[in-house]
Amino acid sequence: MAVQSSRTVFLVDMQSFFVSIEKVQDPTLEDHPVVVAGDPEIRSGVILAACPLAKKWGVKTAEALWEAENKCPYLVVVRPRMQLYLDISVSIAASLEAFTDEVEPYSVDEIFVEMTNVLPGLNMTAEEAANMLTTKIYRETGMLARVGIGPNKVMAKMACDHFAKKQSDGIFHLHEKNLREKLWSLPVGDMFGVGSRMARHFHDMGIRTIGQLARASLSDLRKRWGINGELLFWTAHGYDESPVTIDTHIRRKAIGHHMTLPRDYQMWEEIKVVLLELSEEVARRVRANCYLGMTVTVSVRGHHFFDQPSGFHRQIKLHDPTNDGKVIYDVAKRLFLTHWNQDPIRSLGVSLDGLTTDEARQLSLFYPDRDREVLNHTVDELKNKYGDAAVLRASSLTAGGQALLRAQKLGGHYK
Repeated sequence: MAVQSSRTVFLVDMQSFFVSIEKVQDPTLEDHPVVVAGDPEIRSGVILAACPLAKKWGVKTAEALWEAENKCPYLVVVRPRMQLYLDISVSIAASLEAFTDEVEPYSVDEIFVEMTNVLPGLNMTAEEAANMLTTKIYRETGMLARVGIGPNKVMAKMACDHFAKKQSDGIFHLHEKNLREKLWSLPVGDMFGVGSRMARHFHDMGIRTIGQLARASLSDLRKRWGINGELLFWTAHGYDESPVTIDTHIRRKAIGHHMTLPRDYQMWEEIKVVLLELSEEVARRVRANCYLGMTVTVSVRGHHFFDQPSGFHRQIKLHDPTNDGKVIYDVAKRLFLTHWNQDPIRSLGVSLDGLTTDEARQLSLFYPDRDREVLNHTVDELKNKYGDAAVLRASSLTAGGQALLRAQKLGGHYK
């Protein structure tokens, strides 16, 4: 069974993106082991990115900052500047659009590029075109990029994640001729779409490599996992029909906000402050997107979640759709108090699902709480104009409050 070969897709991945930006911005960091961490002032912060020099000391992304500093006593810790990283990510995507408009940002440091219709006009091989793109990016930004090449998005992603980083030029082409040799020899847990739990299920079935999954019985996989089992089977064979999507701003199914707390929270008086802040932030984002939502979800992780998973994920459906933070908070509070076992918590999340447009409400002048709706939008306008800290509840200034600190951040990290 042959992999699709009519398309050529690139996944352009910026190497150590956050750290690379910091080293370009400050050349004195060039020869030092550097990490970008959530907050250098809090040693329990998490490593967001590490340069190759830091990795040689054993420093890993997502580990605690104090662990990294114990491994590397000369570690230079830089606070993240998320707005800068996003701006540079957008500029790189715009640069790639000089070649084709079929460019899809996959994450802040990864971009899919559909090259199928571009290569004939360039009169280049896929590898030559990839080299041209990485050279262009380096000249414009001073940063290195690697490129995974494949006949579809999944194979390009696999080529980038598992092979391109090992090549001296940072480029690898995964195609029909090397699929079995390269892809099938990888552990099944390395395949795109296979998480740790699914990998354990496959191991229980005697499936330990991607090749063994490709040779497994499709009917057995379909019987056990339905469409997901069939999808993973075809992925193991190199098939993926998903297009490179130009407009990635698709309609959302839910809007939520989840945050890791700076310390364990055990007192309800502190927890409810954060729960209210999250509820109002979610409501604000729902209003900004002109939505109403029908289902409130609360997610909680205990303080020892990674060693001993604890917490809960519960939801409840409303009688009427809403985008009001007070309504969301009242329901979230009821959910939390019903399922909380009084153990300390370390992260908390609130989301609003079942989104619909608010057009019907906008057309009605007589729905309940019209005055509150006006107040909500007035507060939204003030925050949009003067910043998130322009209007705060008094409770956010107490010891448990996080809104003032979050106002200084973007995506949970400093702007």
